[in-house]
Amino acid sequence: MPFAERALEADRVDAVVIGGGINGTGVARDLSLRGLRVALFERNDLAFGASGNSSGMIHGGVRYLSQAPKVTESSCRDSGYIQRTAPHLLFRIPFLMPLESGPKARILLELVDAYFRAYDDFQPLKRGKPHCRLDPHDLAKLEPGLVGATVGGVTFDEWGVDGARLCVLNAIDAIENGARVHLHTTVESIGKIGEDAGEGPDRYVVEGRHRLTQDRVRVRAHVVINATGAWSPITASLGGLPQARARVRPGKGIHVVLDRRVTNYGIVSEAIDGRQMFIFPWQNVSVIGTTDDDYFGDLDDVRATSEEVRYLVQGVARVFPSVREARAIGTYAGVRPTLYAYGKNEDALSREHEVVDHAADGAPGVYSMLGGKLASYRMFAQELCDRVLPADFDSSAACTTHTRPLPGGDRVPDAVGLATAHGITPVAARRLVYRHGERALRVLDRAVRSEGGLDVTCPCEPVLESEVRYAVREEMARTVDDVSRRTRLGLGACGGMRCAARCGQIVAQELELPPAEGHAMARDFLDRQARSRIVALGPEQARQEALAQAHVRASLGGSR
Repeated sequence: MPFAERALEADRVDAVVIGGGINGTGVARDLSLRGLRVALFERNDLAFGASGNSSGMIHGGVRYLSQAPKVTESSCRDSGYIQRTAPHLLFRIPFLMPLESGPKARILLELVDAYFRAYDDFQPLKRGKPHCRLDPHDLAKLEPGLVGATVGGVTFDEWGVDGARLCVLNAIDAIENGARVHLHTTVESIGKIGEDAGEGPDRYVVEGRHRLTQDRVRVRAHVVINATGAWSPITASLGGLPQARARVRPGKGIHVVLDRRVTNYGIVSEAIDGRQMFIFPWQNVSVIGTTDDDYFGDLDDVRATSEEVRYLVQGVARVFPSVREARAIGTYAGVRPTLYAYGKNEDALSREHEVVDHAADGAPGVYSMLGGKLASYRMFAQELCDRVLPADFDSSAACTTHTRPLPGGDRVPDAVGLATAHGITPVAARRLVYRHGERALRVLDRAVRSEGGLDVTCPCEPVLESEVRYAVREEMARTVDDVSRRTRLGLGACGGMRCAARCGQIVAQELELPPAEGHAMARDFLDRQARSRIVALGPEQARQEALAQAHVRASLGGSR
């Protein structure tokens, strides 16, 4: 039976974690490895929010060095740990920062050079190469597409990562160490248990409802951890806690995805209002990002707008005009749960994190995780667990998340060898190894045993049929959307029009659902993809997109 359908075997656990983003899955993994019984609840899917919609980098926090060096240090240190525990999932992205000519340009170059010399002290923590100072000739040689007069620039290293895969791997490791994970399950109440309500150390009862099956789940726990990011105030109110105690300042960040790598380097630029932005290669596409604006809308439906897309493209095109020649194939948007502060500009908000103990609010054993970054999630989780265990469980169990490999991280198989041995393309093998590490062998072994397992379901990524089935059986995927987060199916140039229908068929087969439900999943996914793409398209491309979408929807049937 798939993980997503497993009922909780007992109604008592040590800790309930609410939120399936990187903080929630990181805490669930850490607590499970320290011997606690854990139940995790997520109302949507793993990495549905900021974790799955980030810039896709475990970066070193170079921009925070002057005002928050602690953030830079923790980001670099955790980047090094993640590289050791999930070596298959990270890849190097070298960045160029060109500096425009002007009256004070040479002074600025000296200051930037000195700034990055200070940053070099942190580079060994994340296995980054020291920065390099460049003259205009060096810049033009490295990236001929740069335009405008420059005084020079600098290089620095960052590391790319698939944030959704990182969440999935943390959740899988937690499950393999005894945790129960309830996805698509809305927590409807967090209540206190009276002293006369039976034996045991339980203090709280958490009740949830599965959004797809309507099944109800009721769990008793000693500790409750709110790791719902931008939703934190809403979650706190479910337990009768003041929303102000879990207040964050949601910041919307959007990215534009181009159909190919237009450069081999990340390039830093400035928008019209002076804010910093960038374009960088991310695997087989390019990504432009990012905005940083206060957000007051629906947290479950965050979308980019055409104005935001133009803002980003215009800013990058100033120094790298060939970006306009590439085809935009989509956008994605998320909301950062930055710590609340009134009066500051959005990009000046702290990227620090904070653990709030709600004992002062009359709820001992309830904690909220506020703020934080993808790059330092593991350290944030360790900080919370180091606080919870001695205070609530009288335990001194040590953290091992910085040394224990994530699933598949024991070793990285040779992709070319796998391709030759199993008769698949080297590209398909490399992508499989990137996502699964050593466990790519499990996916391919399953493919050999099943008819059609080596067939390509998504040619853009590419994704094999066996990987889709593996995502459902072993990684808790319940919809085409879920499969996409785990495999990047449908996120390429076709936007899912060549693979969503087949993926829906496979998911329906695996979950023993009627074929019509598979078609409905595919239509929902295509609708979501269309909404994310349309804001980045010109008139001609939009018309062609509408025709293609109508043809695919007609082939799937249904009223939409």
